[in-house]
Amino acid sequence: MRTIIKFAGALLEDEAVVRDLARQVVALAHAGHEILVVHGGGRLFTATLQRMGIESKFTGGLRITDRETRDVAVMVFAGLLNKRLAAAITAEGQPAVGISAADASCFTAEPMVHNEVTGGLGFVGYLIGLNTEFIESLWRENLLPVAPCLGLGADNELYNINADHMAAACAEYLNADQLIYLTDVPGVLDGERVLSTITCEEVERLVQCHVVSGGMVLKLEAAKRAIEGHVRDVRIVGGTAPDALLRAAHASEAANDNAPSIPGTRVLREPLSTAQAALSAA
Repeated sequence: MRTIIKFAGALLEDEAVVRDLARQVVALAHAGHEILVVHGGGRLFTATLQRMGIESKFTGGLRITDRETRDVAVMVFAGLLNKRLAAAITAEGQPAVGISAADASCFTAEPMVHNEVTGGLGFVGYLIGLNTEFIESLWRENLLPVAPCLGLGADNELYNINADHMAAACAEYLNADQLIYLTDVPGVLDGERVLSTITCEEVERLVQCHVVSGGMVLKLEAAKRAIEGHVRDVRIVGGTAPDALLRAAHASEAANDNAPSIPGTRVLREPLSTAQAALSAA
C-alpha cells in the first residue's frame, strides 16, 4: 500500500510524540507500506524569525516571504525539523532519508499568484511536479523519504509551500492509496464533537458556517483535492492519541464488530451507505 503521511509541525516540537509516531511509521513500513512523510513546522519557523529579529509581514492573513524569510524557512524545515524526524524514524528501525526540493529536483514549484500578481507573496509557491522515479528508487532501496514543505522553481529558487496542499499533491502524483493528516487536534471538530466522516460537498458548508476555521480550512481543501485526484482514503487524525496512525492506516481492514474505534475524521467523495456507516462506527 502506498501511503502519504503529513506531520503537523506542532507534533514535531515534542520529542516523546515524535518518537511514538516514528515507531508507528516504522511499523507500517515493516508491514509493506511505501511511505512518503511530508511535514510542516510553521510555529517553530515563526519563533525562529522572532529570535533572529526578522519581522513577519502578512497581507490578508498570508505571510509575505522575502528572501531572508525564505532562507530561515529552509533552515528550519529542511534542516532542524527534517533531520529530527528522519533521525527518529531511523532510530526506530527503518532507514529514513531527509530530502528537500533541491535533491534531484524531487519537488518542483511555481510561485503563488496573489492579487493577480505572480510571486505577489514572494517565495511562496505551490507544487506542480514530483520526481516519481526518484521517490520510487528510494523505496526500492528500503529507504523512507521525509520531505519538508518546499519546492524548487524554474528559477532555481526554493519556495515555501503549504504542507497540507503539498501532501495532497504528492498523494495525487504518486497514485497513493491513502493520505493521513496527523494534527494536534483529534480531527475535524464541530464544537467539541469529532466528525467521524465528512463529504467533499460538506467542506464548503463547514467553512461558510464557521464550523471550521484557520488551518483546518486549508487541510480540508487539500483533502478534497486528494479525493478528487482519486486518492482512495483520506483521514485527518490527532497524532497524540494512542496508536492513532496505526489505527487510521489499518482502518480499511477494520471491518468487524470487534474493531477498535477509528480515530479522527475520514473525508469522503460521497456519503457512506447505511451498512458502511455502521461498520465505520463499530
